[in-house]
Amino acid sequence: MGLVQTSNDNGKYALYGQPRGADKSATGEVDSKLGLQVTARANAMFSGTVQVLTKQDGKGKFTPGLEWAFVKAQVSPNLALRLGRMGGPFFAVSDFRDVGFANTWLRPPQDVYGQVPVSHFDGADLSYQTTLGSATVTAQLYGGKSSNYVTGNKVELDKVMGINATVELDGGLTLRFGHVNSKLTVHSNTLAGIVGALRNPALAALSPTFAALGNQLDGTDKKATFTGIGASYDQGDWLANFEYTQRRTDSYVSDTNGWYVTVGHRFGKFTPYLTMSELKVTDANAVNNIPAPTPQLAGLKAGVNLVLGGQAISQKTGALGLRWDAYRNIAFKAQFERISPKTQGLFLVPINGTMVGKTNVYSIAVDTVF
Repeated sequence: MGLVQTSNDNGKYALYGQPRGADKSATGEVDSKLGLQVTARANAMFSGTVQVLTKQDGKGKFTPGLEWAFVKAQVSPNLALRLGRMGGPFFAVSDFRDVGFANTWLRPPQDVYGQVPVSHFDGADLSYQTTLGSATVTAQLYGGKSSNYVTGNKVELDKVMGINATVELDGGLTLRFGHVNSKLTVHSNTLAGIVGALRNPALAALSPTFAALGNQLDGTDKKATFTGIGASYDQGDWLANFEYTQRRTDSYVSDTNGWYVTVGHRFGKFTPYLTMSELKVTDANAVNNIPAPTPQLAGLKAGVNLVLGGQAISQKTGALGLRWDAYRNIAFKAQFERISPKTQGLFLVPINGTMVGKTNVYSIAVDTVF
């Protein structure tokens, strides 16, 4: 259960994909969630897991959704095969990103975790774990498809193929590498209308610029990749986390780099922590070079600006937080963030391209497992 409030009303703070968020009026819709997970074992080899999760989704609803639903075959002590719906291993804490009690932060840093619109996939994965000297190595191959709603629009990832590898070393250090390829499709009536207008033969007769821009904006069956490296350290009273990620697409969805560094120290039941992070657009993948000599072209140019403005998500964040493990299964958290977006960053705004300005975000939460 969480509450969030910001220092201005220029934009609303929300997790990636949510259509509603917080401004100077506090809301519990951003972070509050409820999950239930059940695992059943048939024998030493076969088991099944189902996880149902309720949180604000891309349609702005709290309808319970099936986050996990898979069967697992432990073929050998080292080799496991799963089939069904599973958490997408795109990040270091993908499997428990929604289990607040399992994380030091109040929420994962959005400058990194706000780059991927899906959290699970339907398909299969193969995991192999072995020991090399004092290190434990786990390699995972996976494939399938996924879909989700982002601020009301359906996003699909087809032909998903990825690898995820971790190395656990002595001394509390874990290293991680992940990479995934997919085909991205964005179902948006607004985008489809703009792309159709740009490909109009009448405009093509004026200049090939229009059709070329339409191809750049097209969000149908376009290549998309995501790559991440990370490291975590947890030994004694000290903990630290680092991730660096790259998103690349052949569509209007911007290419981005993201990173964060978190350092924390335990003082008994209290753990203060500091996080620095950044999300940077490296390529907009489209340039609005439409000439606007007529009102009709001016309207089309404005529509393209709205689409591209929604991809101007560069921002920097500094965060201070405190976790208090008050009981065996209950943790209270408070977090302060100072976010500096280049234009709108990851904030929800009335019109894409709105200048949000530096904003303070105040959050409190109580996390429990039962």
